[in-house]
Amino acid sequence: MRSIALRASCAVIGVLAGANGAWAQAAPSPAPGDAASASDRPGDSYHREPGREIVVTGVLPTERQDMLSGVAILQGAELTQKLRPSIGETLSRTAGVSATSFGPSASRPVLRGLQGERVRVLTDGIGSIDVSNTSVDHATVVNPLLAERIEVLRGPQSLLYGSSAIGGVVNVLDKRIPTAVPDEPFHLGAIATYGSAANERSAAGSLDVPLASHWVIHADGSYLKSDDIRIGGHALTPALRAQALASSLVPPDPEEEEPIDFAANAAVKGKLPNTASKTWTAGAGIAYIADGGSLGLAYSHYDSLYGVPIRFATEPGQEQEGPRLSLLQNRLDARAEVDTGGGVLQSVRMRLGYANYRHFELEEDGAVGTAFYNKGMEGRIELTQAKRGAWSGATGGQFYVRDFNVVGEEAFLPKNSTEQWGLFTLQQLDYGALKLEAGARFEHTSLSSSPTGDQPQFFSGKRGFDAFSGSLGASYGFGDGWRLGLNVSRTERAPAGEELFANGPHAGTEAFEVGNPDFQLEKAWSVEAILRGHGPGYTLEASVYHTWFSNFIYEDRTGEDEDGLPVYLFRQAGARYYGFELQGSLTLARIGDLDLVADGLADYTHARIDGAGPAPRIPPLRLLGGLGVNSRKIDVRGEVEWVDDQTRISAFEAPTNGYTMVNAEVNFRPWGNERPLSFALSANNILDVDARRHASFLKDYAPLAGRDIRVSARVNF
Repeated sequence: MRSIALRASCAVIGVLAGANGAWAQAAPSPAPGDAASASDRPGDSYHREPGREIVVTGVLPTERQDMLSGVAILQGAELTQKLRPSIGETLSRTAGVSATSFGPSASRPVLRGLQGERVRVLTDGIGSIDVSNTSVDHATVVNPLLAERIEVLRGPQSLLYGSSAIGGVVNVLDKRIPTAVPDEPFHLGAIATYGSAANERSAAGSLDVPLASHWVIHADGSYLKSDDIRIGGHALTPALRAQALASSLVPPDPEEEEPIDFAANAAVKGKLPNTASKTWTAGAGIAYIADGGSLGLAYSHYDSLYGVPIRFATEPGQEQEGPRLSLLQNRLDARAEVDTGGGVLQSVRMRLGYANYRHFELEEDGAVGTAFYNKGMEGRIELTQAKRGAWSGATGGQFYVRDFNVVGEEAFLPKNSTEQWGLFTLQQLDYGALKLEAGARFEHTSLSSSPTGDQPQFFSGKRGFDAFSGSLGASYGFGDGWRLGLNVSRTERAPAGEELFANGPHAGTEAFEVGNPDFQLEKAWSVEAILRGHGPGYTLEASVYHTWFSNFIYEDRTGEDEDGLPVYLFRQAGARYYGFELQGSLTLARIGDLDLVADGLADYTHARIDGAGPAPRIPPLRLLGGLGVNSRKIDVRGEVEWVDDQTRISAFEAPTNGYTMVNAEVNFRPWGNERPLSFALSANNILDVDARRHASFLKDYAPLAGRDIRVSARVNF
């Protein structure tokens, strides 16, 4: 087997050699996208000009107003208020976004009802290079505490990051590789947070120090510790509690070594056992930045120990485990950018990431039950064309390699590897009111399975796939600040190794998973219409979408049990997903320095699989409305989130009751925006309701957090 580490070293050397000598010895200049984050200061939302945000995810930085699909951006005070230990929970109150909610530590975003392999989580444009796509109990190695900005992008431009981004991409932007030379002796940023629901204590900080006129060194670190999370009621739903109490009346099997106390399971309330966590990270980077371009390298270390909620047994014969996961990742990143200024190319940008990852699923006595090992590397190059009249565009290539292995009695996957490379292009025509966009991507994927001699249950061999994707879109500006857009896309996705090769028990999800090595490409046609408008005191964004899948890959619970676990079989069938998102804000009154602002959002997804009925774990209709008062020094806001019942359920899936959650928050800037110090106070789930997210595998066993009072302090200087 070729060494990924060797390939990573060669690629880094290639980046350095290719970029060497291309930069002019001139004054520092920020990299593209810095203008978008320059306003990332406490209170940056106060009197912000609507519609002028720049979306930097994608090969061409684009004004949000001109995007042909739904976009969400978190930064500044809003990001501080919404920060949670996981990226999924951080984004969970964003339009079109739910979360897998497999406990507070392992929660990935769910975009328009799609999750797992169809949503890419990126760090500055490169994948997280972990195994979070393998299972919902595996945490994403992305630290929201160090984020400067988070962008959620759906639609055509998301496919520039891989066919697995058919649902969308979540790009977390940090400054681990510096993008600008500070104009002061050093630049320090720090945040500290306390959350009452889990006795959560966290702190993170970063330091940038200029060396001479072009060099910058960077250091950062974070620490988070939390206890078992407090919940507003029982862990189990009423139906499961009744089932467990009925099972407690059945005499235990005398041959069973450790009989399960079903009555005790039914009585669990107030705290969610096995959800405590401890995570620390450290990183360092260095960059050379000049007018002609930039070059940077970074190293980061991620270390976490966390538990996942117990799927309590409610009937005899069911397995019940409470694994804790010990996770470790070491990562290297490189970025280079050259401003060619030529007649053909405007710039060349290169990005590379390599990571060595492992996690252990620990038994109750601390012994390693199952071990997951993953080495991966991802790189991309983007060639931005010099603008010619109305025409602009970018073309590039991307590669991804992964060596993955699971070792232990509950190894549900064989040793396998993935090699993938792709070519993409995005072209735009801007005629002012009328804007046109076209994109295309070709991707080749090769997957191989190499089980050991004592694993006859696994497929052994290789599969190869060639996938073609394309999109066409147009938008038209009318009135003052209004734009209507439409895009159509055809996408193809190669099955992942987990969907092809799985065949065994997985303790983390309490499931026996069975893949299918004969799967074909997953294909889809999608159409989306979007309307954006803004003006004095208001913003509006509305989108409707419809996707028709063929060979849609999904997990189907068969009703059978294997090794005491329910069997989930991966299948392919046609499917339809459609829905809408609506969000906006309105300034109701302006009195001196005070703005009275109302805001709201609504989202809904409807999904059906041919021959199987409703798709599983689809978020129901949600409405969220807020009312706030904003000023130069203080913002006060209250909101109500209403989530409908979900009764459109798949076989063996239980319905989920809706809930109404009330939240309130205060942002305080003692010296206004002139000094970068801010405090955030929030009260979440004030009424302590029993809320369960239908998108979660564990929704019947693990409700969301109960009442949570959070306080944060952030400083940048």
